[in-house]
Amino acid sequence: MEDVVGFSRAVRVGPVLAIGGTAPVDADGRTVGPGDMRAQATRCFEIADQALRDAGSGWAHVIRTRLLLTDLGHWREAVEVRRTYCLDAKPVDTIMGVTGFVNPEWLIEIEVDAVVPPG
Repeated sequence: MEDVVGFSRAVRVGPVLAIGGTAPVDADGRTVGPGDMRAQATRCFEIADQALRDAGSGWAHVIRTRLLLTDLGHWREAVEVRRTYCLDAKPVDTIMGVTGFVNPEWLIEIEVDAVVPPG
């Protein structure tokens, strides 16, 4: 979707890396796991993981995560997935309820802020 609508998955300014709203989509732009918060959260974190690695960073260098959910009743499932990526780094976190996303099948989007270590 980055090239279709004109945005960047991640932007680095100096050592700071911002990963924008990451949706649960496969390589062809199709929704992964419709109706399944755990599957969608996992896909979002997989995409963010790749963006971190592409920038020379990783989960140990994440300083903030934001989870945007259409149903806060499923926050525990999303946090359980987040924990598998963030338990050691313990970044600050925000969990927000939203009314919806551009694709109504999406239950979650995530944002991640990190630093890129020197070297």
